[in-house]
Amino acid sequence: MLFVDALGAGGEYRTRNREIVSSTAGVPVAELSIVPPLYVSRTISAQRKVRPLPTAQREAALAKTADAFATGVIAGLDFDAYVGLVSRISGLPIAVTRAGARGVADAVAAAFDAVRPARPTGAALDWREERTRNGSAVWARRGEVFAVHAAGNGPGVHGLWPQALALGYRVAIRPSRREPLTAHRLVNALRDSGFRPDDAVYLPTDHAGADEVIRSADFAMVYGGQDVVDKYADDPTVVVNGPGRAKILITSDRDWRDYIDIVVDSIANLGGMACVNTTAVLYEGDPVPLAQAIAERLATLDPLPSEDERAILPTQPIDKARALANYLAAKAAGTTPLLGADQVVAALGDGYAALRPAVHLMAEPDADKLNIELPFPCVWVSAWSRDFGIEPLRRSLVITAITGDEELIDELLAEPTVSNVYWGRHPTYWAKPEIPHDGFLADVLMRNKGFVRD
Repeated sequence: MLFVDALGAGGEYRTRNREIVSSTAGVPVAELSIVPPLYVSRTISAQRKVRPLPTAQREAALAKTADAFATGVIAGLDFDAYVGLVSRISGLPIAVTRAGARGVADAVAAAFDAVRPARPTGAALDWREERTRNGSAVWARRGEVFAVHAAGNGPGVHGLWPQALALGYRVAIRPSRREPLTAHRLVNALRDSGFRPDDAVYLPTDHAGADEVIRSADFAMVYGGQDVVDKYADDPTVVVNGPGRAKILITSDRDWRDYIDIVVDSIANLGGMACVNTTAVLYEGDPVPLAQAIAERLATLDPLPSEDERAILPTQPIDKARALANYLAAKAAGTTPLLGADQVVAALGDGYAALRPAVHLMAEPDADKLNIELPFPCVWVSAWSRDFGIEPLRRSLVITAITGDEELIDELLAEPTVSNVYWGRHPTYWAKPEIPHDGFLADVLMRNKGFVRD
């Protein structure tokens, strides 16, 4: 049994109140300390009292952290043992987990490079730069402490918040109790690489403590469903990473057969669990052959245990898998199932199951169905015409537009509820550190101040 302790401003803290963390097969693998709201508020208060490390020191420490995270033995786990345990807990296939964990290390190493494109060219990152003598903007923090309510669907979510450390924030992480190990490993790696305990804290807590994390910090980033989006819609201090509802649009001037690999990869890569996985495919023409081709490809994916290197599909406790399938069956009413809810649950024994892909066909786009996002490869395929316009494409984190129509690209880029537009042969999960995910994090955390000095 692995003990996963809180990491406060004073060091490790093992609480009397602990929670068992189990694999998707129901095997207990760790005990997670759960800290009370008072500990949260005191810890974040301590963070607020320290000044950030100098810029060069932060940059060097982040580089060391990336190496420690990817190669070190941290909290008794080397990298491979950590990856294996995360895969068992989250249900994410081990190869996908490993790639996601390496991606976190890469993102930490590139944190400074990732924030630079967000900085206005006329603004100095540090007032000590020579150009401020004649007057310029200085890019300044809006606050001191940034909190994160992390998601539990894989390591990759922890690649973004280190940018706040690059900007000089102190960071408080409330990990997902569904996958608490990546944040624990990363905060330990930060402390082993030059950051102080006050710079990054790890605060596993319950719902009351989670609310205190947000109240105590200046800004926060949270992950969740539409209910979380609605809860914080009017709070400018909270960055919400909600459902992705990523989509692919193929217009009639393109042959979908030339892009079927991109379509299927966008649906199934990353286990189909990420917000950037494709939820809907819209085609300007007869969608039946396209939907059939997608279903034929996805049907070949074998249900395997998460620890199998060949695994592509995620796993869940069998009761949760059945609940997801029942939910899908109810929501899919009125559509044509090519891979329906009745075949989603693939029992693997020992109380858990892999989630087979689902493909449903619609004669015309129903926005409510197109935006149903589930944590496995699940896609809605629909006909689309110019008469529908971009209404069915709204509220999308990513749209891959396979088209020759430049005016359509203009419309998508102008649509406020579409965050990212990829034109052509690019999967919806494509990403680079210097490319905004849902806007730059620094857009919220930083502002420009006028500055001049002698």
